[in-house]
Order: sequence, then structure tokens, then C-alpha cells
Amino acid sequence: MLQALRPDHPGSRQYDLIAFDWDGTLFDSTALITRCIQSAVRDVGGVVPSDRDASYVIGLGLMQALAHAAPDVPVERYPELGARYRHHYIAHKDDVSLFDGVSAMLTELKSRQHWLAVATGKTRRGLDEALQAAELKGVFDGSRTADETASKPHPRMLQELMNEFGVSPGRTLMIGDTTHDLQMALNAGCPSVAVSYGAHEIDAFDDLRPRFVAHSVRELHDWLVAHA
Repeated sequence: MLQALRPDHPGSRQYDLIAFDWDGTLFDSTALITRCIQSAVRDVGGVVPSDRDASYVIGLGLMQALAHAAPDVPVERYPELGARYRHHYIAHKDDVSLFDGVSAMLTELKSRQHWLAVATGKTRRGLDEALQAAELKGVFDGSRTADETASKPHPRMLQELMNEFGVSPGRTLMIGDTTHDLQMALNAGCPSVAVSYGAHEIDAFDDLRPRFVAHSVRELHDWLVAHA
């Protein structure tokens, strides 16, 4: 287990475990996911959600997200809806990449001996493929996906990660771009940081009490170096 340093010690570490959301936080995929949700709903004859409604569900498990975005689509057509979403996403997945500066930020955090994790609404297969494409295999010490545990904002993802590394909620930081991420952190008793460049509007974060709202990866990087 990592040994926590005193907060007043030069180079001290406030958080042993830093958990990141993936889409819209590390990976510039918000616009693509929004379009794929809309295309999937259109394919099955549902009422196509607005950009705002489609982006709101990013971060949830796939079926939960599609059900919320397309409430008029019958439950028995959810498998088809999910298949159409995956079809559109796979066709364009190579069009998106990490936000600029993410690799450098993660490298510095690793050098400061933080444990790094991903807590995402993606499936295990989807996350593994994304990590390989982004050349981040081995960078993260742990991860949880929506198909292997409870979907956000249930706290189980963070609880399992904290248990895995023996870290308390107060020493765990959750970073995400949606209210689902921040609510999950609250539910787990963990502090959080929000980023405003992803799926949800900044005004939605106020009631969820993030320690900081970063407007770019550079701002997030600088805050983490100074405060994490």
C-alpha cells in the first residue's frame, strides 16, 4: 500500500487513488457518442433526442443510457437499439482520440506515485479496446466498467476500487465530466473534480460540490499537481 505523506510536506500527496471517467474526461468522444445515440434511435424509429438529451446520458451503462434517451422505444427493442449504437460507434471510433495533454498529465501523476484508475460507463470490451487504441495499456492500476458492476451514479465502482487498493474515501479523488460522475463520488463519500469540456453543462455541477472545475486538460493537470 502507498504510504500517505503529510499534507504540509513538500511534494505531499493528498490523494492516493485518482479515478477518472473516460468519455468526455480523458477521451474526446462526447460529440461522437451523442451522434451515435441519435442515429441508433433514428434507426429503430424512435423520436430522436436533442443534442442535450443525448449527451446527458453519457457515462451511464449503455442500456440504461439508451432507455433514457429513447423513452418511446419499446423495451423489447433495446437489444436492437444497442446493436445499432455499437454499429455507428465502431464505424467512427478511429475518428476520436485522447484530449491534448492527457498522456503528459497521467505520466506526471504516475511519477508522483498516485494509483490511477478508470471508472466508466463503457463495457469492459469497449474500455480495453479504447485503452489499446490510445496506447494506455498498463498506465492504469485498476478499472471498473458498467457491465461488471453497478452503473453510475451508484457508488459501487468507486467502492470496489477503494477496496482493491485499501484506500479510504477521503484519500480517493473522482474526476469526471458529468453529474453522474460527481453524484457517484458523493454517494461513495469521495471528493471530486469536474471538467467543463465534456458532456454536461457547468451549471449542473454546483449542487454536487466538486473541489474544482477545470476548463481544459491543462487546468486539470495544473490543479492536480498543486492539490492532489
